Amino acid sequence: MTPVAFFQQAKDEGVIPLGAQLQSSFQFGVAADELAQLVLKGVKTATASAYDLYEEEEPLPAFGAYDVILDGQNQPVGIIKNDAVTIEQYLDVNAQHAYEEGEGDRSLAYWRQVHHEFFTAAYHEEGKAFRENQAQIVLEKFHLVYPQ
Repeated sequence: MTPVAFFQQAKDEGVIPLGAQLQSSFQFGVAADELAQLVLKGVKTATASAYDLYEEEEPLPAFGAYDVILDGQNQPVGIIKNDAVTIEQYLDVNAQHAYEEGEGDRSLAYWRQVHHEFFTAAYHEEGKAFRENQAQIVLEKFHLVYPQ
């Protein structure tokens, strides 16, 4: 099923308002299946992305927007709604956000370790250098709306 059809199914079932728009569909990080399952279990309720790596014409995530979460095979498994979107310095990301991301032992130390590795590789792919003391991070908090 396509993300658009999955989103429409949720509308047809009355879970999402008929006038709602789909913001995007995506996989989480490098462990798409594992992270999608954490979302479905209600453990993962936040995510982070590198502000510097958004394309000029690519919109930032928006408050109240809906996204379809994809598994490792690009199949839709859930729909989330953004409850908050902020931009912070990488070094200012706090333990509460790390906990809400739901990964590993949910500590800030674990979050910094895996995100440093992830962002270093992602910046490198774009011909840029990841600098912890300069990087701005888009932080999203969300909740699962479908399936309930």
